[in-house]
Amino acid sequence: MELDFGSEERQLLVDRERATFHPWLSRLSWWSRLGTTSLNMEDRTQEQSPGFTDLVKRAKEEDLTEIEKSGCLYQAGIDRQGRPVIVFIGKWFKPEVVTMDQALLYLIRILDPVVERDYSVVYFCTRTTSENMLSYWWMKEIYAQLPYHYKKNLKDFYTVHPSMWTRLTSWWFTTFMAPAIKHKLHNVHEVKELDLVINSTEFDIPMFIQEYDMSINGLRYYQP
Repeated sequence: MELDFGSEERQLLVDRERATFHPWLSRLSWWSRLGTTSLNMEDRTQEQSPGFTDLVKRAKEEDLTEIEKSGCLYQAGIDRQGRPVIVFIGKWFKPEVVTMDQALLYLIRILDPVVERDYSVVYFCTRTTSENMLSYWWMKEIYAQLPYHYKKNLKDFYTVHPSMWTRLTSWWFTTFMAPAIKHKLHNVHEVKELDLVINSTEFDIPMFIQEYDMSINGLRYYQP
């Protein structure tokens, strides 16, 4: 799709007029166009480029011990529809000790064996802090690197104990960057709710998540 430079110039003039009254509006418009541009670029992305094939090769061969030993990302059984489940423990992820490149390679290492068919992801946001959060730019770059079938075959993404920051980031990302996956995102406020879609016996839920869940939801469904 060719860019309409005349239209772009007119939009910049409109933004300049807006900024004289509300400076933050120009920033908002810029972010919106950034997301639209990224979506247009995604539409033109090939199913799997030679560059991504190289990333898969690197993901299999490079030493990713630092992120692997954290245990923050792993495959854990199947959901009630027979789809593989990928678990991400947010509190165990430390962006300051890994590079974005390492994070991307490890994500590919875990996902690549399952993405040829439908799969789902469970993200435990429990007790995460700013030290555990991916920046918007990391998310944007990592998402842009993944080929179409990684995104298409992701059928459900469950965020357990979502924070306000997580909800805002998810809304922004799926509104401006990835609207095609917006309907796949689900907030889960009780671990018990996972049993409706995933057999919780398929994987061990870390004790700190169970303790937090009991502290906010009570002991009414806890069975030792």
